[in-house]
Amino acid sequence: MPNLLKKTILFLGDLSGLHLALFLTLAIRYPLASLDHYWRSHWPIFGPVFFIWLLLIYINSLYNLNWRVRSREFLNATGSVALLSVILSALYFYLYAETDLAPKTNLIIFSLLFLVFFLIWRRLCQAALHSLLLKENLALIGDNARTQKLLAELAAQPGAGYQIAWTSTRAEDLAALPDAIKNKNIHTVVVGDDFGDSRKISAALFACLADKINFFNYPDFYELLTGKIPVEEIGPDWFLTNLQEGRKNYFNFLKQAIDYAAALLILIISLPGWPLIAGLIKLTSRGPVFFRQERLGRQGKRFLVTKFRTMRVENNDGLPTAPADERVTGFGAFLRSTRLDEIPQVLNILAGEMSLIGPRPERPEIAEELARAIPFYLTRLLIKPGLTGWDQISGKYHSTTIVDSLEKLQYDLYYLKRRSIYLDISITLKTIATMLSRGGR
Repeated sequence: MPNLLKKTILFLGDLSGLHLALFLTLAIRYPLASLDHYWRSHWPIFGPVFFIWLLLIYINSLYNLNWRVRSREFLNATGSVALLSVILSALYFYLYAETDLAPKTNLIIFSLLFLVFFLIWRRLCQAALHSLLLKENLALIGDNARTQKLLAELAAQPGAGYQIAWTSTRAEDLAALPDAIKNKNIHTVVVGDDFGDSRKISAALFACLADKINFFNYPDFYELLTGKIPVEEIGPDWFLTNLQEGRKNYFNFLKQAIDYAAALLILIISLPGWPLIAGLIKLTSRGPVFFRQERLGRQGKRFLVTKFRTMRVENNDGLPTAPADERVTGFGAFLRSTRLDEIPQVLNILAGEMSLIGPRPERPEIAEELARAIPFYLTRLLIKPGLTGWDQISGKYHSTTIVDSLEKLQYDLYYLKRRSIYLDISITLKTIATMLSRGGR
């Protein structure tokens, strides 16, 4: 079952749960004889409340099929969604002038009921979606580092919905592939190794065309599974095939317009708080309010990125931030965790040096070092760097080490290939969730 269909089922269940919670709330609170009247008067007003719940569920990654319902992370995220939904819903009713409803009791009962339905629904879905009936049988060809990496990713992502039904570790096994597809009900074949005989493997796959099988090479399936591009498995041809920049003209124009409008709006809204932040920075440490540092922009153009300063100036060697870095001030840690230190970068966006969404800008000297060690590293400079990006919402922090930078590049290349207005909106919403949960660094 495709992941999109699974997530759609989860969404429809959540939407049904919201309606059921409202119905039961009204049934508890009002006489059954008048239930139809109260439903017609409440349902349109509760529409925005439904939207608030569904939006917060989405941006807090509660449609992530790999999360265990009983895990601490899932329960913490659910609790955060419930608390924020109640607060925003109460604020909505307070500000909504076109209704006389002030459903304080109704809102609490509704929220508790939906929370119960949500947890039960997720438990039922997890049991069903992880059952053998809803998993897609997969044939994996090869026995090497690539296939081992895929097996590890599949084990780490049970929600992906694949199970290994057949493997081929030798070229001689390929003759059995057509029978295995029929006997084991296989729908997807992933080629991780051609055993040095591309003609034999092509013939084996060609013999299966009539079985309506999905065929993937290693890089494409890895991308589908992880949201990353395996840099070590691609060459110049990949960029020529996948980065059709001439087809992005309309997107680039629209993105630039959105960048400018959004940056201007963020500046106007946030500007009254700048003096307060500046004052607290000055009170808690000596040094300037703003931190400016040279970074690499699109096509290697250098610019000065602007942030609120979060580190002490004294005894600062200028090295990249490390975990539990003692140079970070107490107030600076708060600014980092809420991403408020990033707000002055709207000035870089208005200057045309950055975008809202894109690879994070790197220091020139670090970029030069990484370019020598990592193939195609500088291709991330084909587009403007961003305030946030696909890597930033991955849930992982990546330092400037070679290993972490290679991982980060895989996310950046995925964004380069897949970038769209829809993906930008998704990244923006999940960045907001990160800020609200203080999950940044």
